[in-house]
Amino acid sequence: MSIKKTGVDQQLIRDLAGILNDTNLTEIEVELGDLKVRVSRQSQAVHAVAAPLPALAAAPVTAAAQPAGNAAAAPADQSKNAVPSPMVGTAYLAPSPDAKPFVEIGQRVKEGQTLLIIEAMKTMNQIPSPRAGTVTAILIEDAQPVEYGMPLVVLE
Repeated sequence: MSIKKTGVDQQLIRDLAGILNDTNLTEIEVELGDLKVRVSRQSQAVHAVAAPLPALAAAPVTAAAQPAGNAAAAPADQSKNAVPSPMVGTAYLAPSPDAKPFVEIGQRVKEGQTLLIIEAMKTMNQIPSPRAGTVTAILIEDAQPVEYGMPLVVLE
């Protein structure tokens, strides 16, 4: 006779929350058989929802998270002029570690000029400027993980 395990593996949720903290991601999702676990960071907490795949409406389970050390909120006026990340990956400000950055604060850029690159699935993707303007802020660090929609560079 087999015994079906009910409940959520709390160690799995702790491990996933640790991965979020280590990588500065805001969400991670894992499927194990008929169990789907999604852990996402909102504000200063990590929320996890676990449920069998057919019914994804389970009560949330919460785990404590350490606040991100470099997580500074961008002012609201910057967000309207920010260039968002078009994908999830690792952002690089220069074409190689010993090369100068694609752009610097105060630099004028043309529409289509490369602002940075994002590595996704072992492919380097150039991120072009959507418009001409002046770089007033670079909101990420070199080799930082980025998510879809995350603000990268502010153009005025």
